Amino acid sequence: MPCVAEHQAAHQAEHQVEEFITIARVAKTQGRIGEVACDLYTDFPEKFAERKRLFAMPGAGLKPGQQRRELQLESHWLHSTVKAAGGKERVVLKFAGVDSITQAEELLGCEIQIPASERAELESGAAYLSDLAGCVVLESGQRVGVIRDLEFGAGDVPVLVVEGSEGQEILIPWANEFVERFDLAAREMHMVLPEGLLEINAPGKKESGDKREKPPTQA
Repeated sequence: MPCVAEHQAAHQAEHQVEEFITIARVAKTQGRIGEVACDLYTDFPEKFAERKRLFAMPGAGLKPGQQRRELQLESHWLHSTVKAAGGKERVVLKFAGVDSITQAEELLGCEIQIPASERAELESGAAYLSDLAGCVVLESGQRVGVIRDLEFGAGDVPVLVVEGSEGQEILIPWANEFVERFDLAAREMHMVLPEGLLEINAPGKKESGDKREKPPTQA
């Protein structure tokens, strides 16, 4: 079963919960007319041609009383960057009222989102990554843990946050080649993980004072 990249967030407004989907993250300014280059967190970049209303959420999350910034998309274009680890596709966005580098800098680090109700419909047998929360991860028939969250950040791939049998946090980079079989009805993800990955996350294996940088928080 193919799984589609995206990230789901919740927003409380007027006693109703409205969910949002992160489809991109502003990485840098682009040019001098207010454009921003964004890392893609969606498998449907062509949908930017249809989307005119987008929302910007600060990378650090919303503060009490703070709301997402609604933006009107004027234009976009896809931009590929070449990196040592391979090509990485970005989208360049131009928003109405954002016409200078200074104004574009205000969006740096923001997650670009859409309401969950507007995310793309999937073909039969596909699932969004954010819908995997609560699924059990198994390797060679052995229970690894339960998926609790999906994190997006500066890296090229999202990370599954899995709660192990002893309550430890296990971080598994998302890659289709790691998935042996996914049973949505049974809520089970059968994976073939890289050698040594589980040992790195095992309780008591981390040295005292070890600090891991977590990435911050598609349609």
